[in-house]
Amino acid sequence: MSAVKSVKDESVRMFNNSFLHQLSFVHYTTPLIIFVPVVLYCLYQSIFVYELSIFYIIGLYIGGLCFWTLTEYILHRFIFHYEPPTAFGKRIHFITHGVHHEYPNDSRRLVMPPALSIPLASAFYFLFVYIFDSKATTAPFFAGFINGYLLYDMLHYALHHLKSNNAIFLDLKQHHMWHHFKDSHNGFGVSSKFWDIVFRTTFKKITT
Repeated sequence: MSAVKSVKDESVRMFNNSFLHQLSFVHYTTPLIIFVPVVLYCLYQSIFVYELSIFYIIGLYIGGLCFWTLTEYILHRFIFHYEPPTAFGKRIHFITHGVHHEYPNDSRRLVMPPALSIPLASAFYFLFVYIFDSKATTAPFFAGFINGYLLYDMLHYALHHLKSNNAIFLDLKQHHMWHHFKDSHNGFGVSSKFWDIVFRTTFKKITT
């Protein structure tokens, strides 16, 4: 991962094509606009179409939420931080995550763009349907999973731009800033440090 180039809220041009360049900018509310209706629809299906019990829905919802935290960790550590050896691979890496490390406070590139989030969400939905072999079981689990993603995206934006004296928030902010400015090979959790603790990728000087 290359060294940080900027700590300002500024952008670098990613594409020569002006249309593609503009598509690379995503307002932080965009994931909410796209995926809150998905969460609500899945919960509606769970309650009124599949008529699942409230305890079953809550259990699967929490399971999906927790599973997101592991997914977030795996994607960040093994996919977003994988640096291919080829020039084309390096270009893809820069577009998907490298640009964020070089311009970490670029407020227009802090949430996942729909061109990536929608295909990923769709892939996970069909994976869950395959694993559970049931759309009824998938609905509340997927609702929790997507809610976890939304919490991650909103928290990620907040960690870079929100000022707060909340102790939990400050602890997560310190954890994430160390990932950016001290050691990009550790600290892959954004919404939680749990999996960094489990897989021993916390920072030596940050153990709490």
